[in-house]
Amino acid sequence: MMIEEKMKRKIPTLEGDKQVYDQYTEEDQKVWKILFDRQISNLPGAATMEYLKGMERINYTGDRIPDFTETNNILKNLTGWEITAVPGIVDDSLFFGLMAGKRFPATTWLRTMEQLDYLEEPDMFHDVFAHVPLLTNQPFVDFLQGLSRIGARFVHNPDAIHALSRIYWYTVEFGLIREKGELRIYGAGILSSAGETKYSLGSEPEHLEYDVDKVLNTPYRKDAFQTQYFVIDSYQALYESLPLVIQRIEERFGG
Repeated sequence: MMIEEKMKRKIPTLEGDKQVYDQYTEEDQKVWKILFDRQISNLPGAATMEYLKGMERINYTGDRIPDFTETNNILKNLTGWEITAVPGIVDDSLFFGLMAGKRFPATTWLRTMEQLDYLEEPDMFHDVFAHVPLLTNQPFVDFLQGLSRIGARFVHNPDAIHALSRIYWYTVEFGLIREKGELRIYGAGILSSAGETKYSLGSEPEHLEYDVDKVLNTPYRKDAFQTQYFVIDSYQALYESLPLVIQRIEERFGG
């Protein structure tokens, strides 16, 4: 989850909340292609079908960095969502406020050739390649919007936000789904990582049924692969868990 505003440096590909597409360099385009081509090959049989369908719906390829304007025209017609360009990590108020209004915050800057295999902070590849295809799925974005409305309501309560971040982490970022009896990935933190794509579906980590109470009581790590992943049965079931999320947050932190 995005916690605090950073990255005050000038970003050539960003002006206000708009992507400046013609500022992408030849190296940027090469980096996108390398990252796209090597990860997309890992996802058939691993990623949720809704992600793969979403990738086709928004016409993403390795040949060119996505144009936010083109993507938004498609998303608005499918689910009513759109991408809003941001400089990097933003504070909770803006983060939840944007998504409560069906606007997904995404960075426009891309890592360099020297950073291909490791980046401390999420860049455009994570935000756009991993998150945006699932914005074509209505129950999923309804869940995302509902969760963000809860976040916006409790944004001034750090303990509530910390608890809510566990729901976000174990679903939107590191969630698994069961499809036709098989585990598949829908969490963006996994979808953008070749190593965790393979690891998350293997026998080493625990695979637990998605349970709001258990998720709220399960800490997570940012510096290593997860030791457990929570598995949903459907995106509709995920959306229908929101009333219990609200109830538990209110019970713990007041209405």
